[in-house]
Formats: sequence, C-alpha cells, structure tokens
Amino acid sequence: MEWCNFILKPGVQKFILFVIIINAITLGLETSPFIVEHTGPLLRIADQAALCIFVVELLCKMLALKTRFVRDPWNIFDFIIVGISFVPAVGWLTVLRSMRVLRVLRLISGIPRLRIIVQSLLLSLPSIGWISLLMVVLFYTFAVMATKLFGAAFPDWFGSLGATFFTLFQVMTLESWAMGIARPVMEMYPYAYLFFIPYVLLSAFIVLNVFIAIIIGGMDDARSQQKELDAMGTDHDDLQRELSALRAQMEKVEALLQAKGQK
Repeated sequence: MEWCNFILKPGVQKFILFVIIINAITLGLETSPFIVEHTGPLLRIADQAALCIFVVELLCKMLALKTRFVRDPWNIFDFIIVGISFVPAVGWLTVLRSMRVLRVLRLISGIPRLRIIVQSLLLSLPSIGWISLLMVVLFYTFAVMATKLFGAAFPDWFGSLGATFFTLFQVMTLESWAMGIARPVMEMYPYAYLFFIPYVLLSAFIVLNVFIAIIIGGMDDARSQQKELDAMGTDHDDLQRELSALRAQMEKVEALLQAKGQK
C-alpha cells in the first residue's frame, strides 16, 4: 500500500524519535512515588498514547515494506520491543512488563550512527572471542603465579585462585593498583614489581588496545555495509518510481485505445 510510505519519510521518523524520548522520560517519572501520586493518570495516558503510535508505525512499515520488513533485523528488534508491552502482567510475566523501558533502545534503530556502533560490535564478536580467550590464558597464567608467590602473605588478595582473579582484574582496570595493591606487596616482596609491571603492560595496555582496534575495524566494516545498503535502497526506490511512471503511461495508452475502440 503506497499510502503507508509516509512512515518512511525523514520527518515522520524524527517524530517517532521524539515520541521515544518522551516515552522514556515518562517511564522514568513512574519510578517516583510522589510524581505518580499527583500525575499517575496522565503518565498512563502518555504511555498508552506512545504505545499506540509505535503500533501504528510498525503496521504502516509492514504494509509499506512488505517482505523487506522481515529482512531488516532492526525492524524485528522494534517489533519485539513493542510486543513486550502487550505481555499480560500476570505472575512471573510481570517481570516482562517492567521491561517496557526497553522501548528506549528503539533510539538505536532510529539513529543511524548508533546502528553503526551496534553493528560494529556484532561484526567484531568473532575476533573479540579470540581476544577474550587470549585474556583468559593470560589471566590464568598470572593468577597461578600470583597465588603461589603472594598467597601466604596476602590471603585476602591472593589466597585462592578466585580471589587472585578478582585482584588481577582490579589491577587490569588500573583502579588504585599501585598504592592499593602493588606497593603493599612490594613492602614484603621488594621484587614484586617484576610481576606487576609486565602484567599491567600486557593486560591494560596491549590486550585492551587490541580490543579497541578490533572494534574500530568493525565500525569501518559496518559503515561500508551501511553505505551499500543505502545505495541498494536508493536504487530500489528509483526502480519503484520508474515502474509507477511506466504503469501510469500504460494506463493512459489503454484508456486511449478503449476510447478509439468505442468510436
């Protein structure tokens, strides 16, 4: 149905983004007992109005895009987010009803730059998996060493493998690692810096920077894919317009032929 194509216009999509933001604000206001006590009915009306707008938008998109609707993962994402709002608040399903705030995530599908960031993370998952495996090996190696070296003197930090994992994670985040952990250990083990400095260099600087490099590479790939999709969408729109013009010309020719036949 061509009349539904209005939902794809930039102005309409900006209005939908505005409704998403307003709906996110109203959902946040519902967490305040004072505000709910004074404006509860108004907040519920605003929430239901936003939900109606989202449903109408999805229906119009389905009619306008037809089979292309399900080919776009972001449309499926929007459909699921809106569908959660219709789950009845009964028993354990009440938890799902509280997930109405997930409608805010529709901003991701509505803002192209946010979509590119999410797509880059998804494209980077295989490489991130291998880097994560490398970090697990690195963590395990240094955790065993630290437990054997410092466990007896510092049981709270290095007394067990689990405690050491958590301590090394804190060191990796560089959160008070020098004054809070490394220097107290060095007071008893003066050469402990030979353990901490290589660990910090490997975990906090090298491996984490590799993570960032992979994500940046994924963002470049996501941008390239988005450009290709935009180009394909433009070509499809041009083809649709040409077909519509050709159909209109054929109808005119058929009308002229019918008029001549009647004469």
